[in-house]
Amino acid sequence: MMARAFIGVGSNIDSERNVLLGIQRLAQHVRVAGVSTVYRTAPIGRPEQADYYNCVVAVETALPPLELSRLLHEIERELGRLRTDDRYAARRIDLDLIVYDDLVLHSAELKVPDPDILTRAFLAAGLCELAPTLVLPDSGRSVSEVAAELQTSGLTPLPSYTTRLREVVRQIESRA
Repeated sequence: MMARAFIGVGSNIDSERNVLLGIQRLAQHVRVAGVSTVYRTAPIGRPEQADYYNCVVAVETALPPLELSRLLHEIERELGRLRTDDRYAARRIDLDLIVYDDLVLHSAELKVPDPDILTRAFLAAGLCELAPTLVLPDSGRSVSEVAAELQTSGLTPLPSYTTRLREVVRQIESRA
């Protein structure tokens, strides 16, 4: 049985290249069903760092949530990310499972839905774009409600880059 999941994607090191590579690698393992608008955002807690490119990717997968999360971490490692205790370190790629069907899971390894959806406008906006009627199973709140409450002035949409990413995904999916 296929599950519908949403992955938060971000990068602030060679962002154009690494977001594309991350999504291409992801598409080798799951069906990419959609890519939200990509936003340029200021780094949280580290104003000296380069801005991030952030988006949300909708996928369909037969992988259980923990296996999907481990796959995301493996793709990060393949692309040169080393996870450290520094939550705000610059990164080539960040792939986080943010929603998995209607699952609520809070373990040491994984929290789904990702609590950052409630505070990070780029996650809520991207999720709302891909699934506007989605209700977060842990809070019962709709993503459209959450997105409407968050400050979006810091989100700069990147329409031409978004179009290019979506075209690459279409080409990958048409060959599958």
